[in-house]
Amino acid sequence: MRRSLMLGCGSYLPEKILTNDDLAKIVDTTGEWIEQRTGIKKRHMAAAGEKTSDMATAAANKALAMAGLKGSDIDAIFLATTTPDNTFPATAVTVQDNIGMGGKGFAMDLQAVCSGFIYALATADNFIKAGQVNRALVIGAEHFTNLLDWTDRTTCVLFGDGAGAVVLEAGNDGKGTKADRGILSTHLHSEGAYRNLLYVDGGPSSTKTTGVVKMNGKEVFRHAVTRMSEAILEAMHENDVDASEVKWLVPHQANKRIIDATAEKLNLSPDQVVVTVAEHGNTSAASIPLALSVAVNDGRIQRGDLILMEAMGGGLTWGAALARW
Repeated sequence: MRRSLMLGCGSYLPEKILTNDDLAKIVDTTGEWIEQRTGIKKRHMAAAGEKTSDMATAAANKALAMAGLKGSDIDAIFLATTTPDNTFPATAVTVQDNIGMGGKGFAMDLQAVCSGFIYALATADNFIKAGQVNRALVIGAEHFTNLLDWTDRTTCVLFGDGAGAVVLEAGNDGKGTKADRGILSTHLHSEGAYRNLLYVDGGPSSTKTTGVVKMNGKEVFRHAVTRMSEAILEAMHENDVDASEVKWLVPHQANKRIIDATAEKLNLSPDQVVVTVAEHGNTSAASIPLALSVAVNDGRIQRGDLILMEAMGGGLTWGAALARW
């Protein structure tokens, strides 16, 4: 059976660090308040002139290096971002040029906010399974701090910038069972009736401005735990997998309390959960590949480990992916 094998991953975080104490100097909050409610201690902030494509390119090059490949070996780029360099063209085509992919294949952006990486992974996986792509780069990259109202303490304390990337390659030796390496299944959902719970109040066809993030935090929290748990259970049921077989949960890093509540609802041990929210904050579409890269590089995730990835974002969008690294 043709599977999408995960050959390598890479990440990038801007040099500038914004701590909770730094934020306390510009908005009515305290470091203790932020950490207690979110688990976040610090986040990274892109430098002046540093674009989403720059961060995406840096993460992509690290993923390619781990996979032992060059940009010219890639057939397609799927870049999940809410913060493109320009309204058009797609930021992915800039990355395509930056990595030396040339005119081979194609590059495209996907927009599902914090669920973006799962959406991009699912899209790449289906292109590979269909035989239209042999090698793909899946990237999540965000310059989210440019979307923040720095007087709104309910949102500006949550988000950070960064990028993560994964290289996928078609493998044909799978048996079609949960023992196969690669992506076993992906599960995507959305419900537009809840789009006003988390959104940006601007856009080209509405206000002709970029806008800033607006959020109903209490309702987002409630939906997040329920929806992400449902997606995880869907993935486990699809593959006849029990929680005891899952080696690692790699969740979207939005809020430590959401992560803990999701793991508890699924009877997963805290030792099975990769948590980077304290160091990165919420990096939207970049958060899952960033967390994955941290756990691969520090040796926690090993070849053959069964990993669950899940996210929920504005839209509302949510989804999960089950894969064997």
